Amino acid sequence: MKVTVKLIGPLIYEGGFSEKTLTLPRAMTAAELSAFVKIDKKRPTIITRNGKAVTSKDKIADGDRVVISHIYSGG
Repeated sequence: MKVTVKLIGPLIYEGGFSEKTLTLPRAMTAAELSAFVKIDKKRPTIITRNGKAVTSKDKIADGDRVVISHIYSGG
């Protein structure tokens, strides 16, 4: 199963890449994918799949584009 994963901000340093296509060894949830790319599960993140927010329990499908971002605020 292939998915494209994009990391935002400081997660680039944590995961070691900005964007790449990954071949996953099995089907995964959004939380499992986040752990697979080495994002600390204690870090609060926002995960989108194909442009729409998902929960940590949502399944990732072949061909999905997943963006993982830290939670931030400002104004």
